[in-house]
Amino acid sequence: MEIIVAENAGFCFGVKRALDLVARAARDRSRPVHTLGPLIHNPQEIARLESLGVHHAESLDEIPGGAVVLSAHGVDPAVEAEARARGLQVIDATCPFVRRAHRHIRTLAERGYAVVILGDPGHREVGGLAARAGGRAHIVTSAADAQALPVQKRYGLVVQTTQRSETLRQVAGALAERCAELRVFNTICEATVARQDSARELAERVDVMIVVGGRNSANTARLREICAATGTPTHHLEVAQELEPQWLASATRVGVTAGASTPEWIIGQVVERLRTLGDESAQA
Repeated sequence: MEIIVAENAGFCFGVKRALDLVARAARDRSRPVHTLGPLIHNPQEIARLESLGVHHAESLDEIPGGAVVLSAHGVDPAVEAEARARGLQVIDATCPFVRRAHRHIRTLAERGYAVVILGDPGHREVGGLAARAGGRAHIVTSAADAQALPVQKRYGLVVQTTQRSETLRQVAGALAERCAELRVFNTICEATVARQDSARELAERVDVMIVVGGRNSANTARLREICAATGTPTHHLEVAQELEPQWLASATRVGVTAGASTPEWIIGQVVERLRTLGDESAQA
């Protein structure tokens, strides 16, 4: 059985940067270090950080002092201001691509555009984006949502960094019919596009596709959707132990891709488990 890992899989630049910042903070033992919410959407990597002394807190009230790390997804600026007011050392691990989206939203809001965000409601990145519009942004997930918005003179559209380009085009087309002027900022991360394209290409030439990443990871879920849309049987898992031998029945080529928050060591474990299952199948 041949195992092929997608050309673009696993950690993106923003995640690597966030983990580097946390690693440097953890080496300073003079004060405690907490992340505000999960740093990234991968439970296994969060557990590894905990073993290094980097603790996880869901709110500022849970952080008695020391340093607080803002996640790669970004936070409401009011939360950052409160952290500083409490005397915490703020380490901003917001992905630069997310920060770019923040700037575009502020500009649109300041210039009087009705702001629309294409993204997953409830996702932390989308919450941080909406906060830059003073909480007045419209959050949509599809062209149908956009078509339901009221007619406005001017709309400005910004997109969650892990969305699909096709969905952005559909939403922009629907919004164009609801206003006299539309400004669109394509803030989808370039690494996201490359990861999605390589996953789709690989899924089209293998018998089974394995997508590795946290179940709470939006970009990993998007990879699963893209791979499944090719018609290739697709399975999403977090760790190698979740692999089921029956998934590989009669498969001669298996593809593997992984979300932006999936560390190389987990991908390696999945590939090794696939090799073991493939050997066992060949010997049966």
